[in-house]
Amino acid sequence: MDFSELVAKRYSVRSYLPKMVEEEKLNQILEAARLAPTAANRQPFRIIIIHTTGKEEQLKTIYTRDWFVSAPLVICACAVLNEAWVRKDGKSYVDVDVAIVVDHMTLMAANLGLGTCWIANFNLEAAKRFLGTPDNVIPLIFSPLGYPADSPKPKERKALVDLVRYEHW
Repeated sequence: MDFSELVAKRYSVRSYLPKMVEEEKLNQILEAARLAPTAANRQPFRIIIIHTTGKEEQLKTIYTRDWFVSAPLVICACAVLNEAWVRKDGKSYVDVDVAIVVDHMTLMAANLGLGTCWIANFNLEAAKRFLGTPDNVIPLIFSPLGYPADSPKPKERKALVDLVRYEHW
């Protein structure tokens, strides 16, 4: 499918089939993450792949929704703070870099017929305990990964005229 179709097709999946994600497809998604652009090509991220079977209750301490653990896999994208590029005024671009990485993964997943859903509203302390992350690594974004068991709803978005400015504000 072409890129325009892919962007239109991708949606936040909140129901998953119990079918396992093939290793080849998972590797394509991870390769999309590896190739994602990051500030100064620092790649200040790590991806943690979690098999949900047998870990459902532990995972639900991170995010309580049942659909979160209904996919066979959950991905966590972590920020590695000390590897990030930092602008001269002190602004770290680690959050931007991780967001780009996750966007590449979600688009590749959709391209392969898989579903994802960005989750940022999770229990950070529970996530750190579960993942065993060191102090310089912050779990930033979680997403289930699996075959959708639902269908997309119409996308509601603001009009371009409300979002785009030319030359100045």
